[in-house]
Amino acid sequence: MTVLEQHGAYTPTPPPSWRPRTDPAPLLPDAEPYRVLGLGAPDGRDAGRDGHSGRGGARPGGELLRRLHTAVVHGRRFNEQSTALTKQGRLAVYPSSRGQEACQVAAALALREDDWLFPSYRDTLAAVARGLDPVEVLSLLRGDWHHGYDARATRVAPLCTPLATQLPHAVGLAHAARLKGDPVAALALVGDGGTSEGDFHEALNFAAVWQAPVVFLVQNNGFAISVPLAKQTAAPSLAHKAVGYGVPGRLVDGNDAAAVHEVLTGALEHARAGGGPTLVEAVTYRLEAHTNADDATRYRSASEVDTWRAHDPVTLLERELRARGLLDDKAVQEAEEAADRQAAALRDRMNEDPRLDPMELFTHVYARRTPQLRQQEDQLRAELAAEESAGRAGAGEETR
Repeated sequence: MTVLEQHGAYTPTPPPSWRPRTDPAPLLPDAEPYRVLGLGAPDGRDAGRDGHSGRGGARPGGELLRRLHTAVVHGRRFNEQSTALTKQGRLAVYPSSRGQEACQVAAALALREDDWLFPSYRDTLAAVARGLDPVEVLSLLRGDWHHGYDARATRVAPLCTPLATQLPHAVGLAHAARLKGDPVAALALVGDGGTSEGDFHEALNFAAVWQAPVVFLVQNNGFAISVPLAKQTAAPSLAHKAVGYGVPGRLVDGNDAAAVHEVLTGALEHARAGGGPTLVEAVTYRLEAHTNADDATRYRSASEVDTWRAHDPVTLLERELRARGLLDDKAVQEAEEAADRQAAALRDRMNEDPRLDPMELFTHVYARRTPQLRQQEDQLRAELAAEESAGRAGAGEETR
């Protein structure tokens, strides 16, 4: 689906560095400003399945659809287990992506091995679907480390808690890859609330000017904590914001995993081929509260949540696969049982107390430690030694 595309009329090329684009063709929306790919198109058409995907990728085949189904089933169970871990005190906080599994899974599966993923704090499932160890992904939310995995080895940036600050980072990496001639694309995830941050606008502007191979996926789940989208922007859609930067915009049904995968694949291919950035808005909904510390009943009704439950991404994908003869009861049961086994393994590992060394606080702050940092390190080492000495002395008293 496309927000601004004049089919066959314009082939984007980097403009001269000393002047802006002057051709208005790519900057003006067509007569139909946006369309929704996949299920639930507002005009009843099934855009993306009629032979034209609006510069999307190839429609997922049977094998990929089954992979998507398995991944969303596992993702749903991962969200359920992680939420339970907060109630057991094993996680300090968990921002659930229940209801947004299609966006998360499709994002991970659309990437090539050499591509980079830049997630926000709610995108734990995307990192797990990318192949990362779930326990390492949850380290930030456990309070052990800022992140528990090697970003360079996995090509997954740290989960980003500050809103939208990962977006300029994604642009910088993508721009560097373009300068080096590496066929690498970056996929940056952000919520609708993040589009109100300056980092969002700066990232889009730099990406457009530099024609950086980066794709921005906005998961519009309706609320920035308790603030509804209508109080954040008056734009017809967040995808329309692409017009102001001169980049393509896409609006997609975020609960249709196949449609999200299709549009992201096309956008990433476009980026790798030198076409520059794309802004994709996926309309979805978080079925649970912002985090376990939030009371969502204060700002939205149960009936609204129930309406979105009827458009559940797991149910939608299962329905499509069954209709195409790609899924039966046995396959559904096998996927659910495998997801339960993974959840049990995660639960067992998270119930083990981590072995933490307080001195690691100073390990990854600076490449060369400052005098102030060395002073703090010496102070902590002395305090730990004093505590250990006092503990031994106390134990000696008890044995007398």
